[in-house]
Amino acid sequence: MSKLDNLQAALESVLGGQIVSLKRELGEITITVAAKDSLNVAKLLRDHSELRFEQLIDLCGVDYSSYKDGAHEGPRFAAVSHLLSVNKNWRLRLKVFAPDDDFPSVPALTPIWNAANWFEREAFDMFGIIFEGHEDLRRILTDYGFIGHPLRKDFPTTGHVEMRYDAEQKRVVYQPVTIEPREITPRVIREENYGGL
Repeated sequence: MSKLDNLQAALESVLGGQIVSLKRELGEITITVAAKDSLNVAKLLRDHSELRFEQLIDLCGVDYSSYKDGAHEGPRFAAVSHLLSVNKNWRLRLKVFAPDDDFPSVPALTPIWNAANWFEREAFDMFGIIFEGHEDLRRILTDYGFIGHPLRKDFPTTGHVEMRYDAEQKRVVYQPVTIEPREITPRVIREENYGGL
């Protein structure tokens, strides 16, 4: 049995029916669990002697609204965590979909792995995913008055407002974006002998 086979067997044994899906791709395992089960699953992943995922390496938000040109069916937003077991020398990707697209919310993993703190704040700031139970869920990358979540697929590429320093008022002011939308078409070079052919 390979190490991946051992990990899959341990996951299926310990988590059982809490696993919504388990995928093996490119030498890695990704499990998807329901948001209602995610805290219990996280505790088992960290504490169970057969798993021992002591470290959360990364956590990010994902907007699946245009994933694979609309081929994705199901909830729009997910929180994806990358876990490491130093003890067992294996890795795992944990995916939790927010059940409500209009108000995406999943349980916070900060009570299980404190390293999730800033990652969850980033996913909240960029995607608008609410992490229930996070003690300090506030923006971390955008400005205090920023409106919207810039990594959502439906966020306009120019944004809504811009800020600048106004010398007369001696403060930063917000105003509607002044960039005129334009289409940039690259120039195509077509030469018979281009590239020495």
